[in-house]
Amino acid sequence: MNPTPAPPQQHHLTLTAAPHAARHVRRLVRVYLVLWDMPELTDAVELAATELLANVFTHVPDGRCTVRLRRLDGGVRVEVHDSCAEMPVARRAGLMDESGRGLAMIAAITSAWGVEPDPGGGGKCVWFEVGA
Repeated sequence: MNPTPAPPQQHHLTLTAAPHAARHVRRLVRVYLVLWDMPELTDAVELAATELLANVFTHVPDGRCTVRLRRLDGGVRVEVHDSCAEMPVARRAGLMDESGRGLAMIAAITSAWGVEPDPGGGGKCVWFEVGA
């Protein structure tokens, strides 16, 4: 009898941020969180990942990004790497503003989040952790 292999501890996907891409990333999140026995984190991780993809779609001219899911002890880390060096700035959206709430929402539903310049230069990594 062969033992069942352990699921991979991380997965990455390079894509162009667009409405259909968010659907694929949400599906990927669901699959991996079930494999990692953390389905209770699905809603928060899907929502935060979708918001980061929306930011790439809005602010990165070519829309290209790499999404990385990584299992942590008791949680998950999601990183979105893109080619735009401009760092996102959390702002306080006014009552009637139609945008500007994404990073505040990510801060509210995740354990931690941040942004780092790409060590290779020319881009950045926006990340969050849930349940860790």
